Amino acid sequence: MLKMKRVSEAYDLKVFTDGGDYFGDVEDCLVMSNKVSGWKIKATKNSFLSRVIGSAKGVIVPHQLVKAVGDILIISKSAVPSSGHPDEPEE
Repeated sequence: MLKMKRVSEAYDLKVFTDGGDYFGDVEDCLVMSNKVSGWKIKATKNSFLSRVIGSAKGVIVPHQLVKAVGDILIISKSAVPSSGHPDEPEE
């Protein structure tokens, strides 16, 4: 059964990648034409996102890359921005 939630209930949810990495917290939701188009994720202390993007405050993840919303938000690993460091292997 599909369970409906208010968008406001998603604020401050913990965000994880489908690989199990803690990504950040939901800061806001982008709505266009009565549909969720994206999620604004803030980089929090000790999150994977804060290590990858450095001084930026967060990123916007398109809703198509969200796999599940419940007690946490799960996103596809393809939503993770690349750090651009030559030491890191590309996937």
